[in-house]
Order: sequence, then structure tokens, then C-alpha cells
Amino acid sequence: MHLASLIETGLLRGWMLFFVIIILKRSRMSETNPKQSFLSERLTEEYERQQALFSAQPAILQRFLEAQGKQMAEAIVEGALQVRFSLPDRVVLSLGNLEHPAIVTIPQNQRTRVVGGLFSRIRKVELYKEIRHSLNELEQSPDRAISVAGGLLRHAAVMHMVYNMLPAGRSVSYKLADEEETIPSIPDPAGEGLEPESAITASTDAIVEEAKAEEGRGELLVPFVPYARKFYLPQWVAFDENGELLVKSVEEAEAHIKSMQRFMEVLFLAVALAPYISADKEYAKKRYGMLGQLVNQGRALAYYQTRQIIARIQERASSGNLNRGLSLSLLYFDDQELRVDVSNFEVIPAGRIMFVPAFVVRAVHQEQVKVSQDTRYNPSTRKHLLYLLDLLEKAFEAANL
Repeated sequence: MHLASLIETGLLRGWMLFFVIIILKRSRMSETNPKQSFLSERLTEEYERQQALFSAQPAILQRFLEAQGKQMAEAIVEGALQVRFSLPDRVVLSLGNLEHPAIVTIPQNQRTRVVGGLFSRIRKVELYKEIRHSLNELEQSPDRAISVAGGLLRHAAVMHMVYNMLPAGRSVSYKLADEEETIPSIPDPAGEGLEPESAITASTDAIVEEAKAEEGRGELLVPFVPYARKFYLPQWVAFDENGELLVKSVEEAEAHIKSMQRFMEVLFLAVALAPYISADKEYAKKRYGMLGQLVNQGRALAYYQTRQIIARIQERASSGNLNRGLSLSLLYFDDQELRVDVSNFEVIPAGRIMFVPAFVVRAVHQEQVKVSQDTRYNPSTRKHLLYLLDLLEKAFEAANL
């Protein structure tokens, strides 16, 4: 009897301990970021509801909505002055009984909408905000058919932005450069092999190799270098892991950066129009892949330009062409604004002052103090800019020109 009571007590304590561990784990998970988890669930529910509603429409209505959504999306991205779109003549309102769906017509005089115009341009109101406001009004309409039609048009527009206006890329994995970073931008060796290499290379997966061309033959196309294939869109990778150019010119590299910024801008506009699109898997894949690539290549461009500045200063100083003043415009990548920016500072005032390397070191020290105290930079951008300034300092700290 005593042994049985001990066993029961031990089992009871074991089960109690088991349940306590589960409760603690769940409480910790909920305490990490309950608001973000709740928001994510709401966005996912809204996305799934809109996707299901769109799928319930007849095929001919889906094609009509896609055409109108394409028109709206392209007008938004291209920054058009105004856009004209139409509601469908009918919509499916109920998903409860797919065998007998409730189809309701929309009156002809309520289908056409015109958004934007010269007055909006004068007021400097962006078209996507005007369209968003118009769609909000439609979805708040007391007429259920018009309300549903507005939501369907919004869904068609953002789906066109994400799926049709942006190129698809590779499956990639990035890691943080260090603990202070918030955006993974370094290709992760542990994630290599997510997408197997193809035995057949498409024309879009090739670059022109620098070599002597044989007479009577065109340029030789070879697969992208291994480093470029670690990114979402290898064709827009302009710098390797050492900051060396992979393309023919800096101008071409800058064009690639602009293409990546344009890519991210389209995703931003899609979320601004319909926040729930962030729950879409293709959106998440494209945002993750391109965001890491843009930050990586943007910083590489800044690093390359900094080395070019150092080389030019050294060249001009050796020829005595820096004795009338010197001001520097140092490029850096702002990963908060996702753009290349410039830090301007004076090294030597204008006038007949002989160049001394110590002037650069002193000016860099002053700029480092300003950057360290400037609250406009987030921690990762500040660290990136300080690193570039440190390159300048070290280049001239022990220079003997």
C-alpha cells in the first residue's frame, strides 16, 4: 500500500511538472511579441479570405478583375497622373454553398471610377494613396456587391504587383553580419544547396566572359560566378565578396542597385495598398531575397567608391593637385531608407594650403564624432558609415606622400 501511494505521488508530480513546463513554454512564446503574433494572424486571415473570395468568382470575372487590377497596378508603379477602372457587372457574395452561390449584379452607372488627376498632382498626393482611398470607400459601401467588388479589385492589383511585375528568383538563405544587424544580408553557407544547380543554363543565367573573342564568333556566355548565384537575382549582383566589380563599369553597378530599389518599391506599394499581402508566401520570398541582396550590394558599392576616393586622393596628392582645398562626398548605404546616400565634409578649406595626409585624418575624426551622435542613423547604418570613415583614416594615418 505504501509502495502504491509512492508510485501515485511520483506519477502525479511527474504530470504536474510536465504541465508546468508546457505552460511556461506557451507563456514565453506569447510574451515574446504578442501584438506582432496577433497582427500576423489577422493579416493571414484577411489574405486567405480575399483569396478564397477571388477563387469563388467565375473564370470570366476573374479575368476581368485581373485586367483591371493590372491596369491599376501599372498606373501606381509608373506614377501615372490618373487611372480609370471599372467594377465587374456581377460578383459572388456567398461562399457557404458553392453549388448555389449568391450572384448579385452591380448597376451600370456605379461601375466606372476615375482616380487621380491634375489637382491631385498639384497637391502632391501620390496615386497609390488616391487609389487606396477610393477602394476604401468602395469597401465601406452599404451595397454589399460594391463592397465585395472593391475588395476583389484591391486583391487583383496587389497580386499582379507581386506575381507579374517582379521577376522570380532563387531560393536563398542569408545571415546577419553581426549581432547589431537587423537585416540578414550575408549569404549563409549553411543554406547553400537550397536550389540545385541546373544542368542547362538559361540565357538569363549567364554573363559575358572577358576574353579574346575568336574570329567569326560572338561573345562567350558562361554561368554567373558562384558568389552571384548565392543571391536571389544573380543578374543584379555587381560586386563579389571582396568588393570587386563583377560588371564592366560603376555606372552598370549603380543601375543594378536602382533595379533592386525599384523591386523593393513595388513590394512597398503592394503592402501600402493591401497590408495583408505580406502574408503571401511569394511576397515573403521576394522581399527576403531582394532585401538581403540590396543591402549587401549597396554596401559593396559604398565600399568600392570609398577605395576609389582613397586612390584618387593619393594620385592627386602625389602630383601636387590638392593644394587648393579638398572636400569629400562619401557614399554610404542607408539600410533604413534602402538607398545610397552621401556624407559631405570638408578636409581642407579652399585656398592655397599644401595637402598633408594628417588633414584627412583630422577631418575623418571630426566626421566620426558627428556620425556617432547623429540620431538619424540606425545602429547598422551608423556602423557601416563609421567603417567607411575608418578606411579613410587608416589609408592616410601613416601615409608618406
